[in-house]
Amino acid sequence: MRPTPYVASLRIYEPLSAFEPADQLRWSQIQSIVETNRNEQILALQRTIAPESPALRSDGAHVLEIDGTRYICPWSTATRCWAALDDFKNSLPSTVSTFFLPETTEEALTAGADFVENKVPHILTETWIIPPRWFSLFIPNERVRGRDDQGAFTLMRTTIAHAKARCEMAHTSVQGAFGEGPVEEEIENLGDWLSMFHSDSFLELDYGGLAGYLEQSLIDSGEDGLEADTSIEDVLMSIGGLASGDGAIAGRGYERLVSRWRKVAAFEQAM
Repeated sequence: MRPTPYVASLRIYEPLSAFEPADQLRWSQIQSIVETNRNEQILALQRTIAPESPALRSDGAHVLEIDGTRYICPWSTATRCWAALDDFKNSLPSTVSTFFLPETTEEALTAGADFVENKVPHILTETWIIPPRWFSLFIPNERVRGRDDQGAFTLMRTTIAHAKARCEMAHTSVQGAFGEGPVEEEIENLGDWLSMFHSDSFLELDYGGLAGYLEQSLIDSGEDGLEADTSIEDVLMSIGGLASGDGAIAGRGYERLVSRWRKVAAFEQAM
């Protein structure tokens, strides 16, 4: 069982050579077999119980070894914590947020924020659902799924060059069909994020524990578990429909995707 089974992650792995010498030395010593995913989740849970500044603890990283080259995805804990804090505060009136987040707790979390103010996180996360735009960055043969000692899993991995080209195609299709707007802007922001990293990087989408919930919902619907997950295909169908001006095809793909992941999101209400 994963410590945080409701989180999906989109990760960038940059070549070790792209980092500062001090980080290269530190991350060259990480064994690629270490369960960094589990360690990251455990630390996240610890911080919800005993808040501390993420800048005060040495951060970890995920590691890939591909064709003899080491690629690193720093957890970017500090940057992500402060971004989440800002999102939370912006979602509530200032007169209300202090009841959920005492000033002393906020001070503990933001200590040292000036040191990472301009850093870009290597990891984006979502809870209980995966944004459709994430699927647009991959093709079906880049998807691996199955079961391991933590249960069901689904991983997708591609080069950042492929991801950027697909993101641009999705943006062009959506903008051409709907013009400027929230969806178009979200895809544009995703492309801007991808452009911040080394050109030889890899991009990975990890369903995390959502793979287990998705598998269960598909089985409950009479389907063959994760093998019936066609999320990539549905998004590509929708984008293709938009590009060709066929609204019926675009809508069909989008509806299939949303219906599937709506059932996963429903597990949150059942917890």
